[in-house]
Amino acid sequence: MGIINVTPDSFSDGGLYASTESALRHAAHLIEEGADLLDIGGESTRPGGTPVSVQEELHRIIPVVKALSSMNTPVSVDTSKPEVMRAAIEAGAIMINDVNALRAPGALEVIAEGGVAVCLMHMQGDPLSMQANPQYNDVVAEVKDFLRQRLNAAEAAGIPCERLVIDPGFGFGKTLSHNIELLRHLDQFMDMGVPVLVGLSRKSMLGKITGNEVGDRIHASVAAALLARAKGARILRVHDVKATRDALAVYDAVSMV
Repeated sequence: MGIINVTPDSFSDGGLYASTESALRHAAHLIEEGADLLDIGGESTRPGGTPVSVQEELHRIIPVVKALSSMNTPVSVDTSKPEVMRAAIEAGAIMINDVNALRAPGALEVIAEGGVAVCLMHMQGDPLSMQANPQYNDVVAEVKDFLRQRLNAAEAAGIPCERLVIDPGFGFGKTLSHNIELLRHLDQFMDMGVPVLVGLSRKSMLGKITGNEVGDRIHASVAAALLARAKGARILRVHDVKATRDALAVYDAVSMV
């Protein structure tokens, strides 16, 4: 899953693809590099990120979604707003990627009616405050319990299991030790009956481990992606598509022997 942030303030590439034209050029680049799916976001969910209005989010993403969908490019939209979800589905998105796990009023119903896939992510708190002081007694068990509850809520709302994906939410209300513990025990999420999506690309946890700034985390990101894949992740959400695909090709060649 290649990342396209149509935003001025995303943590890694804010402002680089903030226009429809630049976003589409980047989309073509990611597809050429081997992305299977493009995740389009119009609101930054980085720690301390500023919320935007429904109208602004729609203005940023819908032209991109329509253009890519018209070219039969599989598109996911990263949003927590039911109004944006509905418009994105109408514009051709085949998946919604929700950091709030469909907890906004009406979100479950939009997805149930829209017939698309959805990724349910764990987040403690909200983007404005989530990194202030995240605490868990057992981060793996608590994240897993939350995701199980959201899966149950989704299925109760009429969203079939085959349209559901989960994401433990690395960096969303977690300290470095919480993130490492989740990655170390990622295989424990494989018994939940749905694919696991992992987003580790260029995140601050990798900067804390390596000491590198956000623009110099490609090697750490690829290493993290391989670890996630080895522990069962089915979807890898990344900025650096070619580097990740090349590493996965080597991993898969060895794993199949």
